[in-house]
Amino acid sequence: MNKELEEGKEKSKSFVEQFVEEDLAEGKNGGRIQTRFPPEPNGYIHIGHAKAICMDFGVAERYGGICNLRFDDTNPTKEDTEYVDSIMNDIHWLGFKWENVYYASDYFQQLWDFAEWMIRQGKAYIDEQTSEQIALQKGTPTTPGQMSPYRDRPLEENLQLFHKMNTPEAVEGSMVLRAKMDMANPNMHFRDPIMYRIIHNPHHRTGTKWHAYPMYDFAHGQSDFFEGVTHSICTLEFVPHRPLYDKFVDELQEFSDTHDYRPRQIEFNRLNLTYTVMSKRKLKALVDENLVSGWDDPRMPTVCGMRRRGYSPESIRMFIDSIGYTKFDALNDMALLEAAVREDLNKKACRVSAVLNPVKLIITNYPEGQTEEMEAVNNPENEADGTHNITFSRELWIEREDFMEDAPKKFFRLSVDREVRLKNAYIIKCTGIRKNDAGEIEEIYAEYDPTSKSGMEGANRKVKGTLHWVSAEHCLQAEVRIYDRLFSVENPSIDERDFRELLNPESLKVLHKCYVEKYLAEKQAGDYLQFQRIGYFTPDPDSKPDHLIFNKTVGLKDTWAKKIDN
Repeated sequence: MNKELEEGKEKSKSFVEQFVEEDLAEGKNGGRIQTRFPPEPNGYIHIGHAKAICMDFGVAERYGGICNLRFDDTNPTKEDTEYVDSIMNDIHWLGFKWENVYYASDYFQQLWDFAEWMIRQGKAYIDEQTSEQIALQKGTPTTPGQMSPYRDRPLEENLQLFHKMNTPEAVEGSMVLRAKMDMANPNMHFRDPIMYRIIHNPHHRTGTKWHAYPMYDFAHGQSDFFEGVTHSICTLEFVPHRPLYDKFVDELQEFSDTHDYRPRQIEFNRLNLTYTVMSKRKLKALVDENLVSGWDDPRMPTVCGMRRRGYSPESIRMFIDSIGYTKFDALNDMALLEAAVREDLNKKACRVSAVLNPVKLIITNYPEGQTEEMEAVNNPENEADGTHNITFSRELWIEREDFMEDAPKKFFRLSVDREVRLKNAYIIKCTGIRKNDAGEIEEIYAEYDPTSKSGMEGANRKVKGTLHWVSAEHCLQAEVRIYDRLFSVENPSIDERDFRELLNPESLKVLHKCYVEKYLAEKQAGDYLQFQRIGYFTPDPDSKPDHLIFNKTVGLKDTWAKKIDN
């Protein structure tokens, strides 16, 4: 863990860490600390999962324990090795290492044997009602449920039907295995929960060996138990599941005759962000319906999308550390995440010149054909990053917004008869403009002061504006993609309208005729750049030498709040 994050941890401990320290002080589980991160491989992980990753791996790091990666692959209709590979890649990118890789499917036989034992103990039965009938009989939180007519069927018949469930001939939905618990319990999860159902889709690891698959509540706690997990850390929606988690662990202790160990489930608040959704179902719909370019679309809250956008792993971890872990769900402002990104990228991004909305500037008294190599500092925050050269010439591109024909007094950029400094180069004074037939400015004319070159003795006379630029003959054309919030409403998750209707139509703007200095041809996807005076950018993975593409990561300051206020 990097120094800043570790120092932050020292300042305050989360309630989860306090629980862990209590267990260590009491000598529980022999003083072992073992956590796990248990994603279902049915999609790409997002920043909400990143919060869980930071907690699961962070607790193990802090207390000298281990954290395993376990894929909860109990539903073959939704899971794929593509998701397994992407999850592993994203965890590594975030800066964490697991001790072992496990799968819930590793325990299918053990879970089956445990289920058989529960049937033999009279604690589970086969129910042949439809899912609708079972749901109706469960009752409500204030009214007890009704017993299934199959609840007291003979033990041997239950075993025979359970074995039939795991055959190709079994009909999906024709029967389920349920635990015999308490149909009047106020906790609905205790009302004879389903343990197994029939699914005939081939499994990504076990193929067609199994046709009956365990439900999450029957597989999760048991997998923790089989692996020796000491602290099962999860999000608040699993609070109502915890009594059932503990109940199944009680049964497992009896089944395995192991009473000196049990995992402890601890819940913390989920990470929710403004102007986006964290529902994997909705994110998958955006991808499947081509409403975004893929799971790694830079507008998506997925870890791979944020990586493609140019977020650093350190900035994501810094943000997660800053919002902390509580017992109360909250909606976190996207601006807080972007502030963390700016803070981190300011330390590491290479400063370069790029012009996104170009207009030509001709320095009329600069010799035709002459060029100069101007030294540009790569990062003023880190001298060790060195410098690079940028070519200066008679004809330059500057930002159209940096010129105003009839400028007010407080406009400190270029206007007729006004001076500005060209960054790393000379002071110039505008002498005139040329417009086309439509009245648009096509060329700006200026004269430079040969004695005002940056770094030259006596060149420090003050002007109020400094502009960035690129040489018209020594630059490269590029495509630049400008990203904004994915949704146009602050909390689309609670909006009653279809989430597709809430998408921000301005979330992506593509600028095709931008110019960047030649130095950027050397940059690769994953490099952090600051386009001076504009914002932070990174090369897109699809960028090629003959077609440069850059993604905007975040602006130099938060402009979204101003949009909302207006």
